[in-house]
Amino acid sequence: MANGEWRMANEKWREGFGVDNSPMNTRAQPASSSGAFAPHSLSFDALALTPAALSNLQQLGLTHMTPIQAASLPLTLAGHDLIAQASTGSGKTVAFGLPLVNRLEAPRMNVQALILCPTRELADQVAQEIRRLARAVENIKVVTLCGGVPLRGQILSLEHGAHVVVGTPGRILDLIDRNALHLGAVQTLVLDEADRMLDMGFLDDIAKVVKQCGVNRQTLLFSATYPEGIDRLAAQFLKNPKTVQVAAQHDMSTLQQVFVEVKENERLLAVSQVLRHYRPTSALAFCNTKNQCRQLVAQLQAQGFSAMALFGELEQRERDQVMVQFANRSCNVLVATDVAARGLDVADLAAVINVDVSPDPEVHVHRIGRTARAGAQGLAVTLASLDEMGYVGRIELLQGRESDWLPLAELSKSKDAEPPLKAPMATLQIVGGRKEKIRAGDVLGALTGEAGFQKEQVGKINVNEFSTYVAVSAAIAREAVQRLSEGRIKGRMVRVRLLGLNSSPD
Repeated sequence: MANGEWRMANEKWREGFGVDNSPMNTRAQPASSSGAFAPHSLSFDALALTPAALSNLQQLGLTHMTPIQAASLPLTLAGHDLIAQASTGSGKTVAFGLPLVNRLEAPRMNVQALILCPTRELADQVAQEIRRLARAVENIKVVTLCGGVPLRGQILSLEHGAHVVVGTPGRILDLIDRNALHLGAVQTLVLDEADRMLDMGFLDDIAKVVKQCGVNRQTLLFSATYPEGIDRLAAQFLKNPKTVQVAAQHDMSTLQQVFVEVKENERLLAVSQVLRHYRPTSALAFCNTKNQCRQLVAQLQAQGFSAMALFGELEQRERDQVMVQFANRSCNVLVATDVAARGLDVADLAAVINVDVSPDPEVHVHRIGRTARAGAQGLAVTLASLDEMGYVGRIELLQGRESDWLPLAELSKSKDAEPPLKAPMATLQIVGGRKEKIRAGDVLGALTGEAGFQKEQVGKINVNEFSTYVAVSAAIAREAVQRLSEGRIKGRMVRVRLLGLNSSPD
């Protein structure tokens, strides 16, 4: 289609949706539909927290509240039930974690708080953050209970007691049915990413779990979007809840947002052209279907890109390994569906590519909100066909601004100009984790001590229940496998293998 026809079509949709082209401030702002709170200070010092809690926040580098924290914390610390709409990366874990930790009583070794999450990945992230917040209270035990991990170890953990349980509804219910988990003393119940749990069909399981919780509990519901089912969920489990919403908008001074005109048969090829043109160090590409994820990853890998896929049919072990490799820079491009990527929070993500336009403008905003965080520069590129112009119009209406368009021909100029960027790191998997008392420091010490590598050649180290993943410079990956296999960690020989795409660095 000629460039002028695109402009006419875009203008027609913009007029139809009543988009105002005048400039506006798109920074996220806290808002409360209850009208109960208008933040006077974004400092944590303004909250009714103990000196130990405030000191811990300072040590964690948390001095000022994000919008969702400023809008919700005065309400939750006062004991109100809450419905909060906020996306991944908005600081919502601290928003529900602080009041949760504030109510814990360390001498009582029973489950006082329960956090339900849709996925194991999100549960692991939440549990890690709760442990950090709980440093303000001595001897607090946080347990993660999710599928994909043997039941026996989780049952043994519960036998030793726990104050906070973070888990997925199915596994939590399974442990309740086995009489291994008791929730009668729960004072705080959190439903994190409630919309995602509804999408995954967890409503019945959630209802059964909630019936086991203490009657006089505080219930906090957090959701990125607000589908119809949320009202039903809230009416069933919350008592006179307050409601807060934080507009998921972005600072356009740090986010470069571009739409690219494509025909349907150009869409997948255009992704590689975007990657060659902009050359982001890391990119998250969203597809609307699992089949398209598979096709795109196969095409990108054939062209030499470090690309991996994340979608619902992967086994938990495969999901864990994909997410570890993307987060530690062993993979440059992650191709995912919206469902699979929920809860994924990658630091310093350089670019988001929308392979399709989402029919839901809020989903689009949440997608692109994964880049350009904390003042960093970011890029969001959306591929759109003529049939998707209606969706583009809804996005413009929500964002209050006209889209910037780039002809595909501009990207084509960079198609073969330079080879694809290679992932700078590679991931080693060590058989053994927390169960074997392995710590990140033990692995770093083995690599920089007996193995003889430099600290700068070692990246992120993830210690899981039974496995440990360590990122090393791709150039030393094979040598690192050999030296670790011949050496020892904590006095024991370990099995090590090289994962994924960088198995033959070149």
